[in-house]
Amino acid sequence: MSTLDKARVASEPDAHTASPRRWLALPVLLTGAFLPILDFNVVNLALPAIRQNLDATSGEIRFIISAYAATYAVFLITGGRLGDLFGRKRMFVTGVAGFTFASVLCAISPSAPTLIAARILQGLTATIMAPQVLASIRVLFPPAEQARALAFYGATFGLANICGQVLGGALVSLHPFGLSWQAIFLINVPIGFAAFAGGLAFLRDSRAEHAQRLDVGGVMLLSVTLGLLIYPLVEGRESGWPAWIVAMLVAAPFAFALFVLFENRFAARGGSPLVEFALFDEPGFAVGIIMALLLYMLSSFYLTFSVYLQSGLRLSPLDAGLATLPYAVGYFFASLASARIMQRLGKFTLTLGFSLQVIGFGVATLAVAKIIGGGLQAGLTIAGLGFGIVMPSVIKAVIGGVPTKHAGLASGIVISTFQIGSALGVAIIGGVFYGVLGESHGAAAFGRAFAIALGCNVALLALGGVFSLFLTDRHAV
Repeated sequence: MSTLDKARVASEPDAHTASPRRWLALPVLLTGAFLPILDFNVVNLALPAIRQNLDATSGEIRFIISAYAATYAVFLITGGRLGDLFGRKRMFVTGVAGFTFASVLCAISPSAPTLIAARILQGLTATIMAPQVLASIRVLFPPAEQARALAFYGATFGLANICGQVLGGALVSLHPFGLSWQAIFLINVPIGFAAFAGGLAFLRDSRAEHAQRLDVGGVMLLSVTLGLLIYPLVEGRESGWPAWIVAMLVAAPFAFALFVLFENRFAARGGSPLVEFALFDEPGFAVGIIMALLLYMLSSFYLTFSVYLQSGLRLSPLDAGLATLPYAVGYFFASLASARIMQRLGKFTLTLGFSLQVIGFGVATLAVAKIIGGGLQAGLTIAGLGFGIVMPSVIKAVIGGVPTKHAGLASGIVISTFQIGSALGVAIIGGVFYGVLGESHGAAAFGRAFAIALGCNVALLALGGVFSLFLTDRHAV
């Protein structure tokens, strides 16, 4: 029996120890997953208003998005580990309080640099809050109920995307209480207060047994490593890939090698390393991480589709947001049904989900390229159904076989993988989109660039479907 198997036997919760308030705690936890996604979407739609009101430069506008995204991606693993060591309830309510406070600071920011600083604080507090959601689901719910809880988690992502697209456009357009872009941040305040009170009332605290001190050296080295990777991926295309950006990417693997060496030596001296590399010996964990990376490279779709609709078809931001609803609605309802599908199909749930995405986006690609007449909205709906099935299933594959004492770490790794995949997708496939577009203008040119970029996503999703066949049912159910 492996070390992880022994730890699992010693630490698995069962139906007799599961929290009696777990279903009351779940909506509270899901709020912590909802807020970061909602915030990211609504800010995208408010950028023109922010630029005009704060007289921001194009570089500052870019940093309002990228500072949050990069901070969030870099510190997620550390945030998950903090929950393991110091208590997941404590870290969750701390993160919610910090995120709410940072949202207020964003809303009252008098200048672009101040807003960027507040966005960095938002990203930091989100990394304390978000990993505790998956970790707490893993700990509070017995294995038989985890698929259902994760289905609600996946549906939360779909709901946040719907609300982000529609609510963001509405808040910016309608100016509630005489506010402009400030309203998109203030909407977080009542949600945050409700989550904070609910966390105190319903969450049961949990942490790793015999918790040791935080591996500060590991935190610093991993932060540097992820920073060297994430920042160039977020900023590279917009800044024209200067030499120093490329140098950061080249340095990233060397920094990672130094991090691995440090962690192994730290563990050999009896310390508790930031990342337990034995987790990757679990086939379900390693394959799940690969699938999560491939799945979230799909984030380039949101960028390229938005540019195609607004710059190519000349739709308004609100109309462009509404055009994504078939995808988001399909995603939402499929997430709710994913638990039953997992019970029936086991590991082939992931294969089905990836296949639906390949079919749906394939149809959308053909429709945009005018190879078939119509079918774009139908294709997006089918693709959304596939994403809704895959999302909770791939998370179950990653965290389902992990001992509860490492639940925060595993959750941080999987969400960080999502963010890295998102940055990779935007950098690589976004680069393909703009490379094909070149200096061309007009709906036909934008449609051709979007179709080719989406075809790249289809290929990656097909690869994800192949990897799903390497799972065992123990990791997928």
